[in-house]
Amino acid sequence: MQAEAHLGPGGAVPDGQATSGDPASVSQEESGARESGAKESGTGESGAWEVVRAALVDQTGLVRALASGRRRGLEPPHYLRVELRYVDLKGHRHLQITEFDERQAHTRNVAGPEVEKAVDELLDLPYGTWHVETTAETLRLRYTKKGKELLHRQEDSREQETSHDRVKQRVLDPAAPFLIELGISDHHGRVKPSRQAKYKQIEEFCKLLEPALDEAVAAGRIATGRPLQVVDLGCGNAYLTLAAYHLLASAGHDVRMTGIDHNPAARKRNTRVVEALGWQEHLRFVDATIQAAELDVRPDVVLALHACDTATDDALARAVGWEAPLVLAAPCCHHDIQKQLKSVTPPAPYALMTRYGIVRERFADVLTDSLRAAVLRQVGYRVEVVQFVDSQHTPRNLLLRAARTGAKPTTELQSEYQTLITEWQVKPRLAQLLLPPTDQAAGSEVTP
Repeated sequence: MQAEAHLGPGGAVPDGQATSGDPASVSQEESGARESGAKESGTGESGAWEVVRAALVDQTGLVRALASGRRRGLEPPHYLRVELRYVDLKGHRHLQITEFDERQAHTRNVAGPEVEKAVDELLDLPYGTWHVETTAETLRLRYTKKGKELLHRQEDSREQETSHDRVKQRVLDPAAPFLIELGISDHHGRVKPSRQAKYKQIEEFCKLLEPALDEAVAAGRIATGRPLQVVDLGCGNAYLTLAAYHLLASAGHDVRMTGIDHNPAARKRNTRVVEALGWQEHLRFVDATIQAAELDVRPDVVLALHACDTATDDALARAVGWEAPLVLAAPCCHHDIQKQLKSVTPPAPYALMTRYGIVRERFADVLTDSLRAAVLRQVGYRVEVVQFVDSQHTPRNLLLRAARTGAKPTTELQSEYQTLITEWQVKPRLAQLLLPPTDQAAGSEVTP
């Protein structure tokens, strides 16, 4: 049983963002949810906000809750995401609140009357989505572009775990056959000491993929009732290709995965691994460059992980051309903008940022990914740039997570982008692939 409720404000619609009852004004996100087959129904007089609040303060029913993203038009919350669960400490039940910034997790425990106060404070923060798991159902609350609440409810059954010293939950079981086949785990199902960093990298990627896909399905951007089409551009040795397939198939999705790579040795090895796992009916590898990749069916999810330099731009452009609803890209090296900055006269007063080679390289990394995000936003994607694994495991640890909303770029965004590329005199590769000539060249002006 599944239901979605389009509800009026429970104190949740930002000021100045009016809603409309006119069917013609229904957003693309809302109509997409209807097309996906989800049912709409009311949730009683209390509204979506109160339904989620009731689940969060239920000390015997809440299993886990996660808030992330931000509401359109509002400043992002101080923390990237927050997780909630109940724990038993010294004979009393506490709400454990774990808030994550880019570097670490900050945990606090509250009890008694402070629980409801803490929940109200968290719900008032401008997070864009809430994913709540209880012993009886799963709730997904999100806010549309107009600030309206959209609640998706699905019956589920799970147990509540309130032990404070619980064993750390892993998304990927170290004993998963694909990890053993790849040589990451030994034949006893234990991660090899020398492969701990690779295992951590794969697991953290999966932690970002799973909720992003759930959100896209709940929003109606990815339809249900048919195979889930996933493509990995520049898949290389396919560590993350196989992990994504395992994760999504284990979650109940009927996955069709395609790995694209132009390296014959890697393709041969990957195909051998897939056949050993018995996945060859649903997972294939195709000989093609990223730019020349052709698919029979439009992908729902496009992955591009550690494609070198402008190959990441090529992959993002392919995803946009396919109108992929969800894109996850972890850039590798950033040579293109680094080379351009060597011959640039920096705008005042930023000359020191390019004076030293190592600083210039790191600044180029930040500038490149900032410009990529800005370009994607101008072609209808909502973009998050997150750290998906600690730098001790890999220095290539940023990930661009983009969801296609179809939103038109604002004049402010276009102006800021043009100012940035003009003052730094750079020409981003992704802009050359996706934006009109007047919007991609350094020194151009914004068309009113």
